[in-house]
Amino acid sequence: MTMRHEQVENQSHTGRSFALPGDVYNATPSRVVFGTGTADAIAGEVERLNARHALVVCTPGRRAMAERIAHALGPLCAGVLPEAISQVPIELARRGRAFARDAGADCIISVGGGASIGLGKGISLELALPIIAIPTTYSGSEMTGFCGITIDGVKRMHQSLRMLASTVIYDPALTVGLPVKESMASALNALAHCVDGIYVSSISPIHKLAAAEGAGAIMRSIRHVAATPEDLAARSELLYGAYLAGAVLTGGFALQHGLAHTLGGSFGISHGLSHALVLPHVTAYNAPYAREEIRAIESAMGVRNAAAAIFDLLADLGLPTCLREVGIEANDIERIVSVTVETDNGLNPAPVTNEAVQKIVLSAFHGERPA
Repeated sequence: MTMRHEQVENQSHTGRSFALPGDVYNATPSRVVFGTGTADAIAGEVERLNARHALVVCTPGRRAMAERIAHALGPLCAGVLPEAISQVPIELARRGRAFARDAGADCIISVGGGASIGLGKGISLELALPIIAIPTTYSGSEMTGFCGITIDGVKRMHQSLRMLASTVIYDPALTVGLPVKESMASALNALAHCVDGIYVSSISPIHKLAAAEGAGAIMRSIRHVAATPEDLAARSELLYGAYLAGAVLTGGFALQHGLAHTLGGSFGISHGLSHALVLPHVTAYNAPYAREEIRAIESAMGVRNAAAAIFDLLADLGLPTCLREVGIEANDIERIVSVTVETDNGLNPAPVTNEAVQKIVLSAFHGERPA
């Protein structure tokens, strides 16, 4: 036997081996349409689903955009529900389901950011209506069958293929009107998906590659969007990064998301900022336990220390760098820690203990730059 044959034989016994979770994990929408002006063809996308009565869901602030979508739908529109708010309170999801039933809806079109996408999911979780998502931010939720629904003041994750969009339409032109600060916080949310998703055990090899590519695209474009928010090419690149980040999110998430969900669901911090504020500190904590994965992120971002670079990015973009700046007080820390540990999903590479989470929260509270 030659040396080459011996190596091949050895590899057959010691080579790669993995099994991916089924059902919701790693499942992505069956159709993705990306490009400027793609939202104009919404009627055709509804017809592809054999639907005839589409309910358009949005936040109050996105009503004008939703009305334009409704106009483009013509007789295919069953109405507009402009009531979406962040964190998806269960009471709102129930009202949305009743509205959809009364309207005779056979399809949901969610237009806007994570609040709109989330409400569409909350409705379809029970009614099993196909979803067309048209994201106008970078939250990535449109790619997943996961949804955080707030019940009795605690945001709890739900998962179901009923909440996975049938079609996602990415139209960079719809992101141009998003204010700079909101754009930046939302983009940091997308970056958090790449960082917090790359090291979970349930992620696929394909999405692990997407995490690095998405982080690089976000890092390359985020400062350009901050400086020239009307630059459609920069917006397109940032939305591309967010699309990849959303795909990464389908593999699951860990402590960073758990902390962000606690801040949002229990303390009312806006979704993007809740992710941005804790991302540097959780990254620093997890780095020794996921060296290979964090190095892949650092290489794609072109930085030597991901945690410090993300903290510096917050400052450069004019975003808050400590929890005190968004109204968190010292006597809130104990509850933040307890809720986060209680709702931990077990996918974090480093131990999720009260002591560890408290140290992370204190660093974020004081705005300490990771070493």
